[in-house]
Amino acid sequence: MSQNKLLLLTFFSVLFFINAKAQEERSAISLKQILEEISNQHQVKFNYIEDEIVLFKLIPPQKNWTFEAKLNYIKKETNLQIKVVSNKYYTIYNDEKLDKPLCGFIIDSQTNLPIENCSIIIKKTNAVSFSNSDGYFELPLISSNAILIKHMSYETIEVNPTDLYVTNCPKIKLNPVTLELNEVATESYLTSGISKKNDGTIQIKPKKFGILPGLIEPDVLQTMQQIPGVYSLDETISNINVRGGTHDQNLFLWNGIRMFQTGHFFGLISVFNPSLAQTISITKNGTSAFYGESVSSLVAISSHSKNIEETKNSFSANLLSAELYSKLKISKKASIEISARRSLTDFFESPTYKNYSDRIFQNTIVTNVNNNQVIDFKSSEDFYFYDFSFQYQQKIGKKHELTVDGIGIKNNLNINQSSNTKTKNNNLGQENFGGTITWKTKWNDKNATELLVSNSYYKMEATNESIESNQILNQNNTVLDFNVQLKNSNILSENFTLNSGYQLDEIGVANYDEINSPAFKRNIKSVLISHVGIVESVFESKNKKTFLKTGIRGNYFQKFKKTIIEPRVQFNQKITEHINLEILGEQKSQTLSQIIDLQQDFLGIEKRRWTLANDSIIPIQKSKQLSVRFSYKNKNWLFTLDNFYKRITGITSSSQGFQNQFEFSKANGNYEVLGTEILVQKKFNHFYSWFSYSLNKNNYDFKTLYISTFPNNFELIHTLNWAGIYEWNKLKIALGGKWHSGKPSTTLLNTNLNDSSPNINFDKPNSSNLIDYFQVNFSASKEWNIGKKTIIQTGFSVLNIFNKQNIINQFYRINKNENRIESINIYSLKRTPNINMKISF
Repeated sequence: MSQNKLLLLTFFSVLFFINAKAQEERSAISLKQILEEISNQHQVKFNYIEDEIVLFKLIPPQKNWTFEAKLNYIKKETNLQIKVVSNKYYTIYNDEKLDKPLCGFIIDSQTNLPIENCSIIIKKTNAVSFSNSDGYFELPLISSNAILIKHMSYETIEVNPTDLYVTNCPKIKLNPVTLELNEVATESYLTSGISKKNDGTIQIKPKKFGILPGLIEPDVLQTMQQIPGVYSLDETISNINVRGGTHDQNLFLWNGIRMFQTGHFFGLISVFNPSLAQTISITKNGTSAFYGESVSSLVAISSHSKNIEETKNSFSANLLSAELYSKLKISKKASIEISARRSLTDFFESPTYKNYSDRIFQNTIVTNVNNNQVIDFKSSEDFYFYDFSFQYQQKIGKKHELTVDGIGIKNNLNINQSSNTKTKNNNLGQENFGGTITWKTKWNDKNATELLVSNSYYKMEATNESIESNQILNQNNTVLDFNVQLKNSNILSENFTLNSGYQLDEIGVANYDEINSPAFKRNIKSVLISHVGIVESVFESKNKKTFLKTGIRGNYFQKFKKTIIEPRVQFNQKITEHINLEILGEQKSQTLSQIIDLQQDFLGIEKRRWTLANDSIIPIQKSKQLSVRFSYKNKNWLFTLDNFYKRITGITSSSQGFQNQFEFSKANGNYEVLGTEILVQKKFNHFYSWFSYSLNKNNYDFKTLYISTFPNNFELIHTLNWAGIYEWNKLKIALGGKWHSGKPSTTLLNTNLNDSSPNINFDKPNSSNLIDYFQVNFSASKEWNIGKKTIIQTGFSVLNIFNKQNIINQFYRINKNENRIESINIYSLKRTPNINMKISF
C-alpha cells in the first residue's frame, strides 16, 4: 500500500513539474521575440519601428495555432495594426489614435485635484519626467520597463507602460502618505490648501489654495488673520496681533531672510508675492528650537521646491499693481526664478486706491488736524511701491544643492503742499533688501546638513517741512541683520530623529533725528551679537498615534555676557480614531523691538522705529506660553478647542502705542493673556463652512506707573469669524463676516470741552471700549485652461460689502487754534472692490 502511495506521489510530482515548466515556458516575453519565433515557424518577414513595439510583453501564442490566429491575438492584445505588403511580408505599426507619447494625469485620490512635481521615472533608464500644475506628464522615450511615480507627499506606485498606451491620457490616482514624520493632523483647515501639522504649525500651500472671503490671492498676511487668535485692530498687515502681542513680536522669514517691512501702502497690501511661495508655515506656539528673536508668532515663507521644476511664467494685474513672474529651467539640475511687482497708483487712481488713501491718511500730515478733512491749500501726493525677488537653484551631483535668494521692497510717498506764499515738500520712504545662500548636503539616507548665510537691510527715512512754520524735521531708522545657521539632522531609528545646530546673529540699529528750529540733533547706534546652540529631538511612534518634539535653544548675548535657555515642546496624541490631544509649550526671547517716540513721527503715517535692547532701559523681552488643544474629526466635521496662557516680560510702554495719559511715559512691564479659541468646520461635497470664536483676557502690569494694572491696548475680549466657501470645477466663491468687541479706549473724566485753557483729564486707562466692529467680505475666482499649458485666472473681491463705518481708534487732543479739546475717530476701510486677472503659461 505504501509502495502504491509512493508511486502515486511521484506521478503527481512529475505532473506538477511538467505543468510548472510549461507555465514557465509560457510566461510573458517581448513582442519582438514572439515575432521572431513566428517568422521562423511560418517563413514570413515583419517590418516595424522598434520604439513602437518595445513596450509590449505577451504570453506567446500556442505553436499549433494558425498564422492568422496568431496575428489576430497580437492585434487584440496590443492594439497594433498589421498590414499585408506581399505574400510573405507584413508591416506592423501603431493605431493612429495611439500614435502619441506615453502620457497621463496624476491626481489626488481623495480630493481629485492635480498633483504637481511628481517624478515619473522609467526603471533601468535615466529617463525622468515631472507633472505640471495640471498633473499632466509626457515620457521622453518609450520603453518596456516599468514606470515609477513618486512624490514626497504620496505613496510611490509602479505602472505598466501598456497602461499608458491607450486612446486618451489616463488619470492615475495617488494616495497621500500616512508615514510622514511630520504628519498632517488636519487637512483643508479653513479652506483647501491649508493644513494643520502634528507639531502645531499651520501650513499653507499657495498652489493648492482655495479661497477665503475678501481674498482673490493666497496673501499670507491676510490669510493668517482668518486663523483663530490672529487679528489686526487697525485692519493692516503691518499691525498683526497674535494672541494679544504686537506686530514686532512676530518673526517674519522669507527663505531664511528676516523681514522688517511686511506691508505696502502702509500696511494694506502684503509685500510677499503670492506667486512665489511653495510653503508657508505659521506657528502661534510650540516653535521649533531653530527659531528665535520673537516672543509671539513665527511666519516662515519658502519658495524653494524639492525638484528642478519645468519652465513656467505668469503675468497678473489688479486695480493697485501689476506683477511679472518667471521660472526658467536652464538645465536638468538648475533653474532661475524671478518676479517683480509695481504699483499702478502713480499712473491712475482706481476706486480701490482712493479708498485705501482715505483709510491710511486719516489724521496725518495730509489732512487738517483740526477737522480731519483734506487740507484747504493745494496738496498733491505721489505714491508708489515695488518689490522684486530672484532665486537660483542648482543640484550638484546626487548629494548637494545650492540655492541663492534675493528680495527687495520699496515704498515711497511724496507730498507737495502749497499756499499763496509757500511750497513745502514732505517725503517718506521705506525699503527692505535681503539675500541668502543655502547649501544642503544629504550624506546618506540618515544624515543631512544645511548651511544658511543671510543678510537683511532695512531703512526708513522721512522729511517733514511744516507749511505753517519754517520747521524742518529729518528722521531715519536703519537695521542691518547678518545671520549664519548650521543645522544637522540624524535619523537614529525608524521613530527617532536628532537635530542639532549653531547660529550666529549680528544686528545693528541706527536712529537719527534732526530739527532746525529749535536746533536739535540725535544719532544713536547700537550693535548686538548673539551665539546660539540648538538640540532638538523628534519622536513618532510606529502606529503614528504619538508625536513628540522637544528642543533646547541656548542664547548667549556677547554684549551683555548673558545666557538665556529656552525649552520648547510639541506633543500630539491620537486618543481615539477621531479625537486628538495637542500640548504645546515654549520659552522665547527677543532683543529687537519697535517703539513710538511721538505719534506724529514719520509724517504721522508710519510712527514706529526699530530699536535694540540695552538690558536696562530697554530690556530683553521674554515669553512663556502653554496651550492645550483638543480636536475632533469625523465625517467631514472638525471641532477644535484651544486653551492657552501667555506671559511676556520686558516690554516698554513706548512699544505699545499709548494715546492716553501714558503717551509720553517711559516704563517697563509685562502683560498676561489667558484665552480660548474654538473652531467648528464642516465640509459638504464642494462646500466648506466654518465658524471660529476667540475669548481673551489680556492685562498690562507696569509697576512704575501710577495705575499699574489695566487692560492691554490690543485686547479683543470676543472675536467671531464665519465663512461659507464653494469650490467646484475651478470656480471658487467665498462669503464671510468678522465681528469683534471694541478695542480698549480711555475716556475723559469731565466733559467741559470749552474751558479757557483746557487740559485733558483722562479716566482710568482702557476702562471703556469702542463700539463693536462688524464687516462682511466677498470674493470669487474662476480658472480657464487654454491649451495644455496656458491658464487664465480671474478674481473679484469686495471688502466691507455693507459699507459699515467702524471706528477702529479713538483719542483726544487739544486744538490750540480753537482752544478746545477734540475727540478724534479713525474709521475702517470703506466698501472696496478689487479685480484681478492672471495668465500663466
